[in-house]
Amino acid sequence: MYTQSLDVPDGSAPALTAVGAAPDALQTRFDEKIDADQKIEPQDWMPEAYRRTLVRQISQHAHSEIIGMQPEGNWISRAPSLKRKAILLAKVQDEGGHGLYLYSAAETLGVGRDSLLDALHTGKAKYSSIFNYPTLLWADVGVIGWLVDGAAIMNQVPICRCSYGPYARAMIRICKEESFHQRQGFESLMVQMQGTAEQRAMVQDAVNRWWWPVLAMFGPPDAASTNTAQGMRWGIKRISNDDLRQKFVDATVPQAAVLGVTLPDPDLKWNEDRQQHDYGAIDWDEFWEVVNGNGPCNKERLANRVKAHEDGQWVRDAAQAHAAKQRARQLKEAA
Repeated sequence: MYTQSLDVPDGSAPALTAVGAAPDALQTRFDEKIDADQKIEPQDWMPEAYRRTLVRQISQHAHSEIIGMQPEGNWISRAPSLKRKAILLAKVQDEGGHGLYLYSAAETLGVGRDSLLDALHTGKAKYSSIFNYPTLLWADVGVIGWLVDGAAIMNQVPICRCSYGPYARAMIRICKEESFHQRQGFESLMVQMQGTAEQRAMVQDAVNRWWWPVLAMFGPPDAASTNTAQGMRWGIKRISNDDLRQKFVDATVPQAAVLGVTLPDPDLKWNEDRQQHDYGAIDWDEFWEVVNGNGPCNKERLANRVKAHEDGQWVRDAAQAHAAKQRARQLKEAA
């Protein structure tokens, strides 16, 4: 999904303005396109607050995909078979690709990738709280696929109808790949649940640890979410946090029954009147602790990301040197 619409500094660039048009007329044209459910494109005028909100949300999403490579990448060398290793390698590679799509979408809003990465590496920008939890067991990898990617899909499919064109189009491929990830995670857990008692206990333990952080992934309750109303008015967000969370719970309960696992919530039950599941209270104090940098793996995840970026500097330098030589050669041939 992986954005929780949190207010963070974003180093936004100036708003785009059409030459020769009055601000009121530009705002009216923008509002008309939003009301008609038409796409806003990079060359279109947009309010600064709209652009800033998109930069924040898209960059949080991109950062989450990149940081999200770490919890599962931790298990690539320890996967139980060559088949599982190949699947996990492909999935982690997909996540890196998603981050690149999203950084490219953010750049169409006039913000440089260097500034986006600097905000992440200095802790100014946020990423999804879910990636600050450890993967202790092999079953955690399957649970991430089933629950974390399942939650991501629940949020991301509506973003395919986002009012900002580049973001909406990037989400189409991302959602297709995330859907595969969710199915792969479920299949892995199904195989483990058909194994030994120890394997089944491992899966249940992983479900117990991940369930509540996954529910918190959708972001704070609607009453405490400062961005939801405006995001929905602009067509950036289509479904509120609480409604997405409810849809996820209702979809996941029958899947848990098929797997044979118990969701760790004694208050979870079907409400006949609402035709939805009731569920227990989320620990929002823990959620905000993690968001604010005090989770189990916050410092580790960020330090790993910064180190990887610094270690890769020679690759970027080499690519730029090669590109400069290519340009020089082309200019010489054209002369």
